[in-house]
Amino acid sequence: MKLVFIYGPPASGKYTIARKVSEKTGLPLFHNHLIVDAVGSVFPFGSKHFRRLREKFWFETFEAAVEDGASILFTYLPEDTVRPDFVSSVTDLVKRHDGDTLFVKLDLSRDAQRMRIMNVDRANFGKLRDIEILEANFDQFEASIATMPQPDLVINTETTTPDAAAEQIITLLNA
Repeated sequence: MKLVFIYGPPASGKYTIARKVSEKTGLPLFHNHLIVDAVGSVFPFGSKHFRRLREKFWFETFEAAVEDGASILFTYLPEDTVRPDFVSSVTDLVKRHDGDTLFVKLDLSRDAQRMRIMNVDRANFGKLRDIEILEANFDQFEASIATMPQPDLVINTETTTPDAAAEQIITLLNA
């Protein structure tokens, strides 16, 4: 069982690339916004109940996947509303079931984020589309990303197409 954390700042291509990996490998894609949007439809982002339920859904999905030995792709944006030991708790869970967690970090410049943030397709999942909020949180996003475990793969999504990025992740999965 492999859990692939595809993480990076807003508008780095997490969903686009993960979807391509899923299409090419058949691995299920557990997109971060599936849960964020569901819980956020009832509770405000970052509220006590939002945090608790989001994490519960995430963790129980990972738990079920490792029990079944099912590998999955997970897109993730580390940020301040997620408890600091969440990733290590998930990694420990996977390890206890003899699985592997792979970390794929997507990178791009702030200028590229500014250009991509308003893309219409970002509205499909209620993703951040406000440039002022993005700019106000650049430092926080970068600090949160820096707390992630050492990545197994880093992809610059300004210079790498989504198809090429997907192929790099598939190569990592097959290593």
